[in-house]
Amino acid sequence: MITEEFQLWSFSGESCPEGTIPIRRTTEQDVLRATSVRKFGRKKIRRVRRDTNSNGHEHAVGYVTGDQYYGAKASINVWAPRVVNQYEFSLSQMWVISGSFGDDLNTIEAGWQVSPELYGDNYPRFFTYWTTDAYQATGCYNLLCSGFVQTNNRIAIGAAISPTSSYNGGQFDISLLIWKDPKHGNWWLEFGSGVLVGYWPSFLFTHLTDHASMVQFGGEIVNSRPSGFHTSTQMGSGHFAGEGFGKASYFRNLQVVDWDNNLIPLSNLRVLADHPNCYDIQGGINRVWGNYFYYGGPGKNPRCP
Repeated sequence: MITEEFQLWSFSGESCPEGTIPIRRTTEQDVLRATSVRKFGRKKIRRVRRDTNSNGHEHAVGYVTGDQYYGAKASINVWAPRVVNQYEFSLSQMWVISGSFGDDLNTIEAGWQVSPELYGDNYPRFFTYWTTDAYQATGCYNLLCSGFVQTNNRIAIGAAISPTSSYNGGQFDISLLIWKDPKHGNWWLEFGSGVLVGYWPSFLFTHLTDHASMVQFGGEIVNSRPSGFHTSTQMGSGHFAGEGFGKASYFRNLQVVDWDNNLIPLSNLRVLADHPNCYDIQGGINRVWGNYFYYGGPGKNPRCP
């Protein structure tokens, strides 16, 4: 077992008794920051199709499709990107996806995010998400609605992550694995090396009751075009992929879970940036990192007005 000392709240020595779980307190201020009580804890409805018409959402992602997937794993570099206002966020995550990109999209998501609207600050926070109807009425972040069943009493979903990576300095990443239990059909979330966080019950889903048809890894921001210009909200480290290790953010050791419950390397990783002058992505493969990519960017700059 690795230590779970990657969250600020645990540094104080707080812990939860066996049989209980830590739950981040939802305050009155948290709810008041949301545009409505109904929308609190939910992603805004948007098109998730891999194109540029994503309703203010911009992505730089690596993805695989064309097979049956039973999970995914990656190590994700953690940064504290600048987010310019509470209507925007910056996240880095894995998506396990099935269904069409219409109203029946099923996704399971996990990673880290900076979301002033959701949390009231600019700390990167460990998060989960799910939906069965393309973000319309089902699903939510973390434990803000029923759905995800947490089983770990030492990891708080929605808690701030520490330490974070620094430019030209120390690099810190977290390893996440989502996999489908072949016996009961539930989708489990594992942190680090064998630490089970909890699971999404199979009955939540329609298309994901059996397998996923696409897996995505990467970054996403919201561009609300403050003052009529492209946002300066950063993705990843806020630096372009070409700057490489220690400067750009990365995903490494990308793998998927096959029908026989084995972790296997990706055979056909494709990379896509919606607006490469604002946020870009560069993939690669080597013996130590397996499939990997660098991604991110500063947003507004002379080539991204």
